[in-house]
Amino acid sequence: KASVKEVLDRALNGRETNNYEFPLFTKYGTRREILLNATTRRDASGAIVGVVGVGQDITEKKQAEQAKTALADDLARLIDSANAPIFGIDIHGAVNEWNQMAATLSGYSKEEVIGKNLLEDFIMAEYKASVKEVLDNALNGRE
Repeated sequence: KASVKEVLDRALNGRETNNYEFPLFTKYGTRREILLNATTRRDASGAIVGVVGVGQDITEKKQAEQAKTALADDLARLIDSANAPIFGIDIHGAVNEWNQMAATLSGYSKEEVIGKNLLEDFIMAEYKASVKEVLDNALNGRE
């Protein structure tokens, strides 16, 4: 990844850089995350005379993204390690989640079921109508 110096050097050579992220440490040692856009500064004749850098403090945004990612990872681990079978389907009925207990009870690994139609591929014929009704209700926000 380019360094801040490389970004500024490129701007001095007429090449702009957009959305370059880097840490900035304050006088007191606090780390701030900065999003930098650097462009060439020219005089009236068009000669390069410097660089204009526009920075944006994105520290809180980065922290929120990290917290969101950590929460998603925690929830994924919780679902996968639950002692109850948990599965998910998309609006078309394709399996998009299949935890360890679902794999243990069914004998199908997550890799074997992901993307396949739950109703068509894994539900016995005599239960398809009732399971379809339950799934349709859930997909439509009804219990």
